[in-house]
Amino acid sequence: MNTRIYLSAPDIGPLEESYLLRALRSGWVAPVGPEIDGFEREVADRVGVAGAVALSSGTAALHLGLLALGAGPGTVVVVPTLTFVATANAVRYTGAEPVFVDCDPADGNIDVDLLAALLKEFEAVGRRVSAVVPVDLFGSCADYARLLPVCEAAGVPVLEDAAEALGATRGGQPAGSFGHAGVLSFNGNKIITTSGGGMLVSDDLALVERCRYLSTQARQPLPHYEHTETGYNYRLSNLLAALGRAQLRRLDLMVDRRRELRRRYATLFGAVPGVRLLGEQDPGANNWLTCIVVDPARAGWQAAELATHLAAAQIETRPVWKPMHLQPAFAGRRSILTGVAERLFDTGLALPSGSGLTESEIEYVLRTTADFLGVPG
Repeated sequence: MNTRIYLSAPDIGPLEESYLLRALRSGWVAPVGPEIDGFEREVADRVGVAGAVALSSGTAALHLGLLALGAGPGTVVVVPTLTFVATANAVRYTGAEPVFVDCDPADGNIDVDLLAALLKEFEAVGRRVSAVVPVDLFGSCADYARLLPVCEAAGVPVLEDAAEALGATRGGQPAGSFGHAGVLSFNGNKIITTSGGGMLVSDDLALVERCRYLSTQARQPLPHYEHTETGYNYRLSNLLAALGRAQLRRLDLMVDRRRELRRRYATLFGAVPGVRLLGEQDPGANNWLTCIVVDPARAGWQAAELATHLAAAQIETRPVWKPMHLQPAFAGRRSILTGVAERLFDTGLALPSGSGLTESEIEYVLRTTADFLGVPG
């Protein structure tokens, strides 16, 4: 195939074009306008929360959410080690100390038993934990039925990093609605995209309005420009919100396409010894990325070898996130480890999962993978 197949390319069509043209012709092109208002309402309704504030990125939403929950110098924020760096970077923006916790081997989400022990330890020594930030990894929600009571008992609020999980559920409850606040991302490779963008969602309308205020340079409601504290330029453009509204209308179809692709991967790898799908027991996952985990001793090959084979055929893959405790930027930070995250990094591989893949592209990926495995495609 001459065209490169990407991991999760944007899925854009005529509907998005019509929404963008409508917004452009309205004259509302700044970070204010009816498309932003509508997008916030519609996402809040979809997630099942009272309010939302549209922002320039998921990272901005993490930063503001942490600030609103009291993260700052002298406090700790607990973060899973297996995540994208934005989760940890946002903690640093506030001046708080990130502490990393290892993950559950089944789905890569935060290990709740380790978290419970860590929170008890911090409570015993009087160390203030301003937030726990679980990550719904690759579109599979963390085990909130166990996690939320642990955090509640410790008196620690939860900021749910659902950047990868819009459209996912756990026990029928939507991703983004589990914590005191939730964070979504609309980056170009996410389930839905606004090119770049994100959103903070919460039932706590005071927190939502606090984040909205901080996101507009903390301007006081006066005729002139008055500022009593540091703010940020974090609001989403009205044009990009229009794109997001169109994408949101197609969300269910896009999630269904990713789930169907995951089923086809499951069929392909089902008869291959030593290979499993990460989070394979989660029926509510949105399957943002389908990741395999390879046991080289049983499979007879390593994940990196499959990646090399697919790359030669112009098919993009990627290892799962490199754990934060292994990142040079966070060297020496406290980490509670079991070795699971490192093993997943060594043995995991994310496969092309985009809802915009054509049938011929999907068949090409499956056939090329089957050739490597030596099984029927």
